[in-house]
Amino acid sequence: MVCGLVLEVVGYAGRIMLHNNPFDFNNFIIYLVPLTIAPAFLAGALYLCLSRIIIVHGQHISRFSPRTYAITFMTSDFISLVLQGAGGGIAATANTHSGSETGRAMMVAGVVFQVVSLLVFMLLWLEFVFRLRKTTEGNKGGSRFAELRSTKKFFLFQWALGAAVLLVFIRSVYRVAELQQGFNGPIANDEVSFMILEGPMIFLAILAVTVFHPGIGFDGQWSSAAWSVKNSRKAAFEMSSSSMEEIQGNHA
Repeated sequence: MVCGLVLEVVGYAGRIMLHNNPFDFNNFIIYLVPLTIAPAFLAGALYLCLSRIIIVHGQHISRFSPRTYAITFMTSDFISLVLQGAGGGIAATANTHSGSETGRAMMVAGVVFQVVSLLVFMLLWLEFVFRLRKTTEGNKGGSRFAELRSTKKFFLFQWALGAAVLLVFIRSVYRVAELQQGFNGPIANDEVSFMILEGPMIFLAILAVTVFHPGIGFDGQWSSAAWSVKNSRKAAFEMSSSSMEEIQGNHA
């Protein structure tokens, strides 16, 4: 998250420098590349949050394990980042128009990959929510997170996280459309769309997860909700079942 924010600052610094000379290609690259790749870092943090939400509610409810979600989407995030970064580097060092276009095409491919990843992520998240709504409290995770699940802070954090993911997705779709038309395209030179679909989307996403910070939402149990590389889906289900048997035994 911090890396993403630093890149946002660098990108807007480049945009400010463009005010004095809009045709300075170096300043244009300083503005374009950081703002293009920054959301990839933000998305990685959002992916990690969902994996811990699954642990709190119960890993057996999810189609895939938290480990699978985290590793899969963070890997896709890395691939997207590599494509965008490589494309930006090629565009920055190209001496010909064709070289610049090659770099732009790679950046488009990276952002498209990011958009697809975010879309799949949102669909799987919605499926998890659907499964969760069909699950009674007694069939959710063990007693360790029972109190946390009932708190308003955790409830609001989940909504804030969902809003942040949607905002980053909207911004990424906008960037695809902008880059697809080229650096001289109408979207790239439209200040109104930039002022609505670029900065505000990221600002609101960051605001959401800052006001409803994971540390606050998890009520100090962020570390307790960590997934382990060694944990399997079966082991998680057995642990949850064991906890429920313990609860039922205490009430008997």
